[in-house]
Amino acid sequence: MKIGLLREWKKPADKRVALTPDQCIQFKKRFPEVEIIVEKSPDRTFPDEAYLKLGIAVVNDISDCDILFGIKEVPIEKLIPNKTYCFFSHTIKEQAYNRDLLRAIIAKNITLIDYETLTWSEGGRILGFGKWAGIAGAYNAFLTWGKKTNKFTLPPAFETNDYEESIRLLSELEMGRSRVVFTGNGRVAEGIREVLEQMKIKECSPQEFISQPPKSAYFTQLTSWDLYHRKDGGPWDIQHFYKNHDAYCCEFDNFLPYTDILINGIYWEDSMPPLFHVEDTQQANFAIKVIADVTCDVEGSVPITMEATTIYNPTFGWSKSEQKQVDPFGEDTIDIMAVTNLPTELPKNASEEFGSLLMEHILPLVVHGDKNHILERATITSFGALTKSYKYLSNYVNG
Repeated sequence: MKIGLLREWKKPADKRVALTPDQCIQFKKRFPEVEIIVEKSPDRTFPDEAYLKLGIAVVNDISDCDILFGIKEVPIEKLIPNKTYCFFSHTIKEQAYNRDLLRAIIAKNITLIDYETLTWSEGGRILGFGKWAGIAGAYNAFLTWGKKTNKFTLPPAFETNDYEESIRLLSELEMGRSRVVFTGNGRVAEGIREVLEQMKIKECSPQEFISQPPKSAYFTQLTSWDLYHRKDGGPWDIQHFYKNHDAYCCEFDNFLPYTDILINGIYWEDSMPPLFHVEDTQQANFAIKVIADVTCDVEGSVPITMEATTIYNPTFGWSKSEQKQVDPFGEDTIDIMAVTNLPTELPKNASEEFGSLLMEHILPLVVHGDKNHILERATITSFGALTKSYKYLSNYVNG
C-alpha cells in the first residue's frame, strides 16, 4: 500500500496537512509495510524541506498512490480517477457549491471517505478542526475588539502561527469591563472557552450576566438549552428540539442590551430561529459591537453575516443606521468577523492535533482493516457510486 499526502489547492492557501513530518516518521515506524509520500507544496506550513530532511519523499506526481489524504476539497481538475480520497468534501448537506465536485468524483470512479462522517459507533465524530476554529475565532474576536475600541493592537494569528504565542498576547490584554457571550457546546465552543479561560476572564451564569453590573471583564456561555424555549411552554427536551425547531423561539434578545462581544459557535440549521433579527440592530438597546461568527452560516444564526470572509480580509461592518453592509470600524457599525476557514490561521498546531487523531484512530483501520465499520460508514462514494447511507444525495447529484 502507498499513501500520499495531498497539496492543498484552494485560494487563499490553506496551509494545513493531514500528517506533520514527525508524524510521518511515526507512521513509518508503526507501519513499515506501507510507503508514504508527500505532494510538493509551496504553501504548506511544514515546508517540503522539513519532510525531505527526515527522509520522506516529496514528489510532483502522486498518481501511483492507493489512498490520498488531504484537508479541503480537491479541485475537480486535480482529481485522479480510480483512487480513494480522504478529505472534507462539504457535500453531505447538499451544498450547492460542491455539487459538481461530487458529480466529478462519481464520474471518475473515485472512492470518497469524508472526515466529517468518521464517527464512533455511538455517533460522536472522530476527527475535526472545530476546536481550532473556536480558538482562532476567539482570538479574532479580540483582535477586532482592539481595532473597534482603539485600545490595543494584535497581529493576525496566522502571522504568529503559534498557539502559545497567541495565548500569551491575549493574556496581556486589558479588557476593562467588556462583556462577552459565546454560544454553543461542541468542539468549537470548547476552543472558545479555552481561550477565555487562558485570558483569565471571569465566568458567570447567564442569569448573573444580565442581572449584575460588571466590575471587570466577564463572559457567559449560552447553549441551546439557554437560547431556545418551547412556544407552548413545555419542558426542554433536546431530542424534541432537534426534530421540531419550529416549535421553539429564541430568547437571545434578553442578552442584547448587555453584550459587547458575541462569539458565535452554535450549530444551526435553516429551520432554526436566528439569534436576532436584522431590524433588531436598529434598536437603542442593541449593545453588541463585535461579532465573531465562527460558525459562519451566511444569513444564518447571525442574520447580518452577509458573506464569508478570508483570513487576509476578515471583517466587514453592518451599519445600524443604514441597515446594510459597509466598511468596518465606523461610528455606528457592528463589526463582523466571519472567516470561513479559521483553523488555517494556526495551521501548525491544528495539523499536529489532527494528525495525532488520524494516526491513533483512522490509519490503523486503513492498514489493518475496518473491523468496526468506521471507514465504511464514512464512505460517501465507492468506486464511483453513492453508497447505501448516502443514496439521499442522488437528487442533489442529479440537480
